[in-house]
Formats: sequence, C-alpha cells, structure tokens
Amino acid sequence: MQVKKYMGIDKDPKGAMNPTGNVIRDAWLFGLIPETETCEGWTVQGIDSLYDKVTIEWNKYGHLVSNLPPELRERHQAIYDAAVARARELGWDPELGDDD
Repeated sequence: MQVKKYMGIDKDPKGAMNPTGNVIRDAWLFGLIPETETCEGWTVQGIDSLYDKVTIEWNKYGHLVSNLPPELRERHQAIYDAAVARARELGWDPELGDDD
C-alpha cells in the first residue's frame, strides 16, 4: 500500500483554498513552520499533527481573528490576502461549490 503524500501548498490546485491550505497558512501565522515550508511530501498524519498544533494556538484567541494581537492580525491579513490573490489568479472562485 502506497502512502499518500501531500503535493505542497504551492502545487495544490486553485491556490489551496481548502482545509489543508488553511492549516498550513495558520501554521505560518503562528510560527509553527516557516513560510518557506510548503509541506510537500507530508503524510496525512503529519498534516493532522500540524492541525493539532494550530488548533492549540487558535484556542488562545477563541478561534477569532478579531481576538489576535495586532501584529498577528496584520500577519494573518497579509498571508490570507496573498493566498486569495494567488488563488484567484489560478481560477479559484469563492462563489463556486466544491463540485462546480
């Protein structure tokens, strides 16, 4: 049985506007991994472990961007603004559903 590995946020279709992409971006936000880490080659278990660490960080702020301290809120905005712009360039449309 071959272990499925993640392609990397930079290669994920339509800019990784999905739960895995969000976990990686939030890990960048909280400094859990460097922004140069795409998670290419990571297993599901590795992504799940990162998700657990991200969740611990978000728990500190009630899972709300508005509760982040100013420097993290600005960093979040920059990371997500860049992600949305790139995703739109790659054809992502927030109005379309997963099956569209």
